Amino acid sequence: MEKLLITPKTKIFDLLEAYPQLEEILIATAPPFKNLKNPVLRKTITKVATLTQAAMIGGVKVEELINKLRTEVGQSTSDILMADDDNYITQKPAWFDEEAIAETIDIRNMLNAGELPVDKVLSAIQKLKDDQILKIIAPFIPAPLIDKTLSLNIQYWLEQKLAEKYWLFFKKESQS
Repeated sequence: MEKLLITPKTKIFDLLEAYPQLEEILIATAPPFKNLKNPVLRKTITKVATLTQAAMIGGVKVEELINKLRTEVGQSTSDILMADDDNYITQKPAWFDEEAIAETIDIRNMLNAGELPVDKVLSAIQKLKDDQILKIIAPFIPAPLIDKTLSLNIQYWLEQKLAEKYWLFFKKESQS
């Protein structure tokens, strides 16, 4: 079986199927995770709940949870870029111009407060003029955000700055 890459959108069920030993790590990380021992909960909620949601429920930082789980199974934070390279644009695009950055949103504090940044980011993107760029600072690859913008014909570029710091740039497709 191919190894499961642990990301914020990994479902808890899939995580525990691939890495059963991580159940004890989850429970040790946050007391609410002891409910994973409940067979009904295990068969229902874990199939839809992501690690991002679990971190919020457990009151832990998403990036800390992800990195703890990755470390336990021998994955590094750079594994995600290598494994998903086909899915994420990591080469600087021709449309990128640092002078065109109209706004910067640091979503790290929002995530740590249990808030989902998608609505705020999408609202900021919609306010951009054709030649403007929105910059996002994130503690990990914000895959759900990228997925959402792809469905809206919004261009992006992802740049890894540090092990736990990513810059994500968005630009609306020209309306010409």
